[in-house]
Amino acid sequence: MYLGSVVGTVVSTTKNEGLIGTKLLLVKQLNEKLEVVGNTHVVVDSVGAGVGETVIVATGSSARKIFSSDSPIDCAIVGIVDSIEVNN
Repeated sequence: MYLGSVVGTVVSTTKNEGLIGTKLLLVKQLNEKLEVVGNTHVVVDSVGAGVGETVIVATGSSARKIFSSDSPIDCAIVGIVDSIEVNN
């Protein structure tokens, strides 16, 4: 899992049937200081997140299990972050 920032939406009218009815968002990977550290990914939203929100993203088989093991899903939003506390 990783933290991410929702930076946009993806509209795809033609897609694999395993993605029909899903909401697709663009998410940039963040570190614990909420700084961008990774690539931008297309992710499936399972919690109703929106642009500008900080989210928790599950990847791989964990992301697929949220929908169906046959879905072509590699990343899914599984939580919206309310706050982060880092102790150094």
